[in-house]
Amino acid sequence: MTSIRDLLGDSLAVGERFRLELEQRDGTLVAAHPHDASPMDVAVVEGLGKLGEQPPREPVEVEIVGRVVDGMVAGRVVSTACGDGDTAGRTE
Repeated sequence: MTSIRDLLGDSLAVGERFRLELEQRDGTLVAAHPHDASPMDVAVVEGLGKLGEQPPREPVEVEIVGRVVDGMVAGRVVSTACGDGDTAGRTE
């Protein structure tokens, strides 16, 4: 049986990594969620020490984590080095 939690986890892509462009909103680094079906944007709140500047000029690799911050799904910076310039694709 599929639970609401499972469905929400799928649409939010919890545990997946994406290259995202970040912007500053009310003191939080935020990115549009790469899945159109997601009801939430991404608040990048972990791994900020890896960033040289906030917001960074280039897309960064972000992993979606399983919690909500200020009405957005939380993310953590995994890497600032991105390969091919795709700003919203999977990194796998």
